[in-house]
Amino acid sequence: MCEFSLTTPVVFIIFNRPDTTKQVFAEIRRAKPSKLLVIADGPRENRPDDIAKCANTRAIIEEVDWDCEVLKKYSNVNLGCGRRPATGLDWVFSIVEEAIILEDDCLPHETFFQYCQQLLEKYRSDERIMSISGDNFQFGRRRTQDSYYFSRYTQTCGWATWRRAWKYYDFDMLLWPEVRDGRWLFDIFGNMQVATHAGQRHFQVSGGVGVAEYWHRMFEIVYNKKIDAWDFQFTLAAFLQSGLHILPNINLISNIGYGPEATHTQNPRSHLANVPIEAMHFPLRHPQFVIRDAWADAFLQANNFS
Repeated sequence: MCEFSLTTPVVFIIFNRPDTTKQVFAEIRRAKPSKLLVIADGPRENRPDDIAKCANTRAIIEEVDWDCEVLKKYSNVNLGCGRRPATGLDWVFSIVEEAIILEDDCLPHETFFQYCQQLLEKYRSDERIMSISGDNFQFGRRRTQDSYYFSRYTQTCGWATWRRAWKYYDFDMLLWPEVRDGRWLFDIFGNMQVATHAGQRHFQVSGGVGVAEYWHRMFEIVYNKKIDAWDFQFTLAAFLQSGLHILPNINLISNIGYGPEATHTQNPRSHLANVPIEAMHFPLRHPQFVIRDAWADAFLQANNFS
């Protein structure tokens, strides 16, 4: 592999898991970014054991031993796994124009960083592209020999984006009532057709109704704060901009955090847990056109969003 210098800022989101944090940090150390921005949540009031766990996790960041500017956004109180990443990334993109983002349980292949950096540069001014992910959940299925494909679904277990895309992010989803009440999700996921019966115009939706209903349900749950999340809001923001996301044709990120200590990923037997990672080959093979892979999206919807 040719010599690679990581000049793109890296964001590391941590909390109270020193075991997984140490593994991910080891890969960040190997990559040696010139700028590291660390977002940390505070201990929960009802979990006194968090005090030591959070302190031990933050201590890992002090092991930076390469030439690196380290910026920290640490909370003394617990903001939760929704608001802490959201406000932390607001802070990040008030400082930098683009960044590679890892959470404390998202273990990257070493080639993930070069892949992100090259694509951040290539699509920097392309408003169609909202993010670059390291996740591939196609389990060997691929349509082309290209290095990556385009999707309407964001995947944020190891990803990258720009300030220009993050500016659409809204944690409170203030546009959701208008989208919900106007049934705009059917315009995204189905084909709206106009039929005339007895002189009356009727709107019919063909295809994608079940998918629209799924996302309607999830966005309504998140909007009403019934789950503590931050990533559904970015998915909605991208939908509303007709945005596309880049996903690799091989998997570059393994989620090593599934288990009883996790908040949303507690089943260690999940098909999304500990997915093997492999090397991205360079030079990257770029698609010749920007069209989302509907076949890959259908598989992803059926297996990840159902």
